[in-house]
Amino acid sequence: MTSADSQALLHKLQKDSFDYFLNEVNPLNGLIRDKTADDWPASIAAVGMALTVYPIGVERGCMARADAIARTLATLRFFAASEQSDAPTATGYKGFYYHFLDMNRGQRAMDCELSSIDTALLIAGMLTAAGYFSADTPEEAEIRELADMLYRRVDWQWMRGRKRLMCHGWKPGKGFLCWYWEGYDEALILYVLALGSPTFPIERDSYDAWASTYEWKSVYGIDYLYAGPLFIHQMSHIWLDLRGIRDDFMRAHDLDYFENSRRATHVQQRYAIENPLGFPEYGELCWGITASDGPGPANRKIDGVQRKFYDYVGRGAPYGPDDGTLAPWAVAASLPFAPEIVLPSIEHYQGLHLCEQNQYGFKASFSTVFHHGRGGRRWVSPYHFGINEGPTVIMVENHLHDFPWRLMRQNTALQNGLRRAGFAGGWLDT
Repeated sequence: MTSADSQALLHKLQKDSFDYFLNEVNPLNGLIRDKTADDWPASIAAVGMALTVYPIGVERGCMARADAIARTLATLRFFAASEQSDAPTATGYKGFYYHFLDMNRGQRAMDCELSSIDTALLIAGMLTAAGYFSADTPEEAEIRELADMLYRRVDWQWMRGRKRLMCHGWKPGKGFLCWYWEGYDEALILYVLALGSPTFPIERDSYDAWASTYEWKSVYGIDYLYAGPLFIHQMSHIWLDLRGIRDDFMRAHDLDYFENSRRATHVQQRYAIENPLGFPEYGELCWGITASDGPGPANRKIDGVQRKFYDYVGRGAPYGPDDGTLAPWAVAASLPFAPEIVLPSIEHYQGLHLCEQNQYGFKASFSTVFHHGRGGRRWVSPYHFGINEGPTVIMVENHLHDFPWRLMRQNTALQNGLRRAGFAGGWLDT
């Protein structure tokens, strides 16, 4: 495939995923549906991604600037005006927001938690919008003012708990959850935003407490900071350009987080090549294990092997769980780290026709071993998810044009958060 062919392929993939945010939205409040299921609620993480993909849509000619401004303003105005209280039907509390919100009323849905990580992803999207809409007009000035106010309102200190770690969340009437962000996970963007806050910043010891729980491993002769699901090695990178900048942990290992994600991507491909559980199709072109929808829960004996299948779970490599379910979107979102192995896999997945009768590109996930229905059709997730489509759009853009990263490198709060976490070097010093 020539460079021009690969660019055309990636822009088509990007446009297909971008359309999710055009269609799965309530235009009155900007809320984005979590997944394409009837009467399903919004996800605030998907909203944060929408606020990030709208500028990309403008830059790539997929959306008029005026439409992006209108969408963004509707979103920010909703969050600014929505109820902030400890009532179980509120939209948020202490500047944080509930993981899932009713698409129409904007109230808490599904008895969910006030989510620290999803609020961080939402705020990251708001800051992206503020950085992009920089014109001296009343509408774009309002975008900047609302984004700044909403970031300043988040009481990150309140969400800090045991051992100074950030808590996963809080529920009305029950209090803080018993889980904390520890072990290498998607929370880097959360800690950086909390450290960089101009109003309620956490202290450096919280970041150090988080980093002290990291696991350094050697897998297939590749040394890296371990996390099993592929999305963990991508999520914070959507907004943070971590090339050439290092915190204390990475300095001690003569590495940076970008290179670490490249290594993790290669571990995933190598795992599929080794294929220790003997799944059909796994190989050099067919890989990508992450948190994803699945065909379970079920137990089946297939070709003499007893298999256990899961529904939505955080699958990982090389230590599992692995039930033969792969997520093509997660491969696409690794494009900036390892294009030499990602591009051929994207071509391969196109050949599997996982996007037939489907306006949003690849399906979320498919099984290499679980078949159902007449003719033994392979299981393919019936849904698309906003938190899958967003990384596809944004990471293709980062790879091809460096646009979101370039925009966010200029954000003072993120710069401050990174420096307070101990990052130095590269673009952060210049």
